[in-house]
Amino acid sequence: MEKLTYTHNEAAAKVLASFYDTPPLAYVRSYGCQQNVNDGEKIKGVLQDVGFGLCDNVEHADLILFNTCAVREHAEQRVFGNVGALKKLKEQNPRLIIGVCGCMAQQAHIVEKLRQSYPYVDLVFGVDGIDRLPAMLAERISRGKRYLEKPEERNAVVEEMPIRRDSGFRAWLPIMYGCDNFCTYCIVPYVRGRERSREPAAILAEFKELIAQGYKEITLLGQNVNSYGKGLAEKVDFSDLLNLLCTVPGDYQIRFMTSHPKDASRKLIDTIAAQEHLCKHIHLPVQSGSDRLLKEMNRHYTVAQYMDLVDYAREKIPGVTFSSDIIVGFPGETEEDFEATLDLIRKVGYMQLFTFIYSKRTGTPAAKMDDPTTHAEKAARMDRLLKTQDEFAFAATAAMAGQTVRVLVEAAGRTPGTVNGRLDNNLVVEFQAPECLIGQWAQVHLTGSRAALLVGELVRE
Repeated sequence: MEKLTYTHNEAAAKVLASFYDTPPLAYVRSYGCQQNVNDGEKIKGVLQDVGFGLCDNVEHADLILFNTCAVREHAEQRVFGNVGALKKLKEQNPRLIIGVCGCMAQQAHIVEKLRQSYPYVDLVFGVDGIDRLPAMLAERISRGKRYLEKPEERNAVVEEMPIRRDSGFRAWLPIMYGCDNFCTYCIVPYVRGRERSREPAAILAEFKELIAQGYKEITLLGQNVNSYGKGLAEKVDFSDLLNLLCTVPGDYQIRFMTSHPKDASRKLIDTIAAQEHLCKHIHLPVQSGSDRLLKEMNRHYTVAQYMDLVDYAREKIPGVTFSSDIIVGFPGETEEDFEATLDLIRKVGYMQLFTFIYSKRTGTPAAKMDDPTTHAEKAARMDRLLKTQDEFAFAATAAMAGQTVRVLVEAAGRTPGTVNGRLDNNLVVEFQAPECLIGQWAQVHLTGSRAALLVGELVRE
């Protein structure tokens, strides 16, 4: 694996400065997962490094860049729709540069579709090109030709990239990139490449900087954080990294995602139990409650093994809560398979579920599997699943009334005069308070709930 350090591209900055009469503005929109959001923040940082300002609407932009997701078909179609809507803007302003990057652009058939059907798209590159973005823009301007990069895996980690974070109190911190799991339904290993871990020292340095800047919640990112450390010269695993980060003094909390059940260990559970900086909430995607389907999905664990981990966590971590991802309608899913998933949901009692109807992804093994179940049947199963989940989640949320909890205030609430704060267990509480509290800790007395939303009162000191 190649390790690179970002450097300012003075030559590209000069090309861009000579092309624009006034400092140019960029509109950057990211779709999909937290890793994509973090990539979008790096894109903004790199663009600012070479003289771009940022804007919130396409009408004012000199550069429009869509940072895309390829996990489900709906996400791809939404991007194509939004790109199509830019054709008129390009006609009105031929100097406008339109770009598509990220996971969609890491697929050859997508790049070819953009080449053939969207001739006004100027710039296309994949997930590993952010540090080279200034050079791509300079080449597009200098040559006057479209820059459409051929998708290929770049086995490298680039450190010290400039970043323009969207929040001043919550931060994403990637610890690794790529995925080696090859779940049969998932396109991620094909677009994100093989697993590459960052050096512990680099992660620690960035983490210390975030704490020094006043960030209160840091979420560690990786397609499978439990694989952290593979390929590094230093013998270190994810639990070791968590313990290292928790030695940093300060008033902060750490979350992480995504945690693959096949690699989640009792050592990890023990670490969460022992470290006060680690949130006592675990996102542990199970995908299905059927052993048969788990094997078809290439997930490498059984329901019994998954439950053993859940039970151990409950034993070691008082009050621990769980969330998960569930796929409904995987090819060949029977009613028996689906009922097994409902049974697992009841056993675990998830505080939150992120549910999806299976989306066929070209190039994955599951795309070639027989899928006789109709979309209407899948949708009906999804409705039943959500009702099952809601029965537990709504009751569990309501049962929290009477507790006084510490929350990180995140945003204005929907009700005028209120704000939203997030608990350690990842639930959200709405309470009356001034917006000046956003980004601060607050003590809140929980008084009730509305569905999965807690309501409470600010405890004034």
